[in-house]
Amino acid sequence: MKLLVCSDLHRDLAAARSLVERSERADALVVAGDLAVMRVGLEEVVDVLRDAVCPTVLVAGNGESDEELRAACAGWERAQVLHGSGCEIDGVPFWGLGAAIPVTPFGDWSFDLGEDEARSLLEGCPESAVLVTHSPPLGHVDVAGRGEHLGSRAVLETVERVKPRLVVCGHIHGSWEEESSLGPTRIVNAGPRGRWAEV
Repeated sequence: MKLLVCSDLHRDLAAARSLVERSERADALVVAGDLAVMRVGLEEVVDVLRDAVCPTVLVAGNGESDEELRAACAGWERAQVLHGSGCEIDGVPFWGLGAAIPVTPFGDWSFDLGEDEARSLLEGCPESAVLVTHSPPLGHVDVAGRGEHLGSRAVLETVERVKPRLVVCGHIHGSWEEESSLGPTRIVNAGPRGRWAEV
């Protein structure tokens, strides 16, 4: 299966249009959150992405909530919004969890989860799934501008436990388009330009 993966569009309509154009060559489009900026502009980005010709899997970032993303995607038949939930496309299982993990210092606008809540929502992730999270696993593609690791321990533990085929994440802009691996699992901090991944 050929995936086109991205994250952190942050209201970039040109990037969204580029993804739609390339979706003709993809078996699925995977969007790892932060379509909006501080809860603004979500609908405009989703309206562009609706034209993708392949199935699309989305999780919320911290710039929009899962409820807001579901509302924006209403009526988009090829879209699956995941948050502590999964789906299957062409026999490949996907599991998704939105939000920033752990809690950020950004305040009320940011959609955040604590590590314990994230652990609970990740429990159902099946083995060898494609795991889509906004936050990266701790210690992998999670280095911010000052060199600190800002990933999630709960996501890391899930990767160690279920050994996903692929982890698609974003959130940490300083690690956009970087890759890591943990055992058999490829981990991609996708970034807004989009990257290709085979599973």
